[in-house]
Amino acid sequence: MHVTPGWHPVRHKGRRAAPLSSLRATGPESWSSDQPNERLARRVYHPELIRHPDSCPALVLNADYTPLSYYPLSLWPWQTAVKSMFLERVDVVAHYDREVHSPSLSLKLPSVIALRQFVKPNEYPAFTRFNLFLRDKFRCVYCGSGRELTFDHVLPRAKGGRTTWENVTTACAPCNLRKGGRTPAEAHMQVMRDPIRPTSWQLQDHGRAFPPNYLHESWRDYLYWDVELEP
Repeated sequence: MHVTPGWHPVRHKGRRAAPLSSLRATGPESWSSDQPNERLARRVYHPELIRHPDSCPALVLNADYTPLSYYPLSLWPWQTAVKSMFLERVDVVAHYDREVHSPSLSLKLPSVIALRQFVKPNEYPAFTRFNLFLRDKFRCVYCGSGRELTFDHVLPRAKGGRTTWENVTTACAPCNLRKGGRTPAEAHMQVMRDPIRPTSWQLQDHGRAFPPNYLHESWRDYLYWDVELEP
């Protein structure tokens, strides 16, 4: 895996690092000139040079260069990423063209960072509505619909059913209403996927199928959205 050497404050000897609070974004709108050629040049620039810093999150990789999370994707705002650089907690793998400035330095914003210390993920995820939907791939287990999603107790609570991974499934509102307080067998409804307690790895694997709307080009080598998984 090729790693692009990143900027690091320790390597800039002889330059006094400015506090993070003094870093600010500057763009073409802040330039001034009375020369016609320079006025024209202000209108010809790479889109990333005028990207607002708040639109420049950093993809966070674990120390083994895999994302901390696929869904939701592990992203840090630029301020957190830059602070971690100064604290020497991360290595910079790739940059945006966008820069922030202080009176004493200019700094390209990091687009991909890797933790220096490996973070071991929990074996099992928290039992939340979001993780439940992700386990079932945001589909109703009775009809496969992805609309009006809610959750359903396979064995109704009125009959002793518990609120656990093994007894709660994703269901669309129409199927939930149709099933009511009955079991799937009593309602003549088939459960397409048996509810299980997923591992964190299984949820992250499901998350690969739901890439975010925006993926910076520097992130793609570390996400493998389109790589066929080996059996």
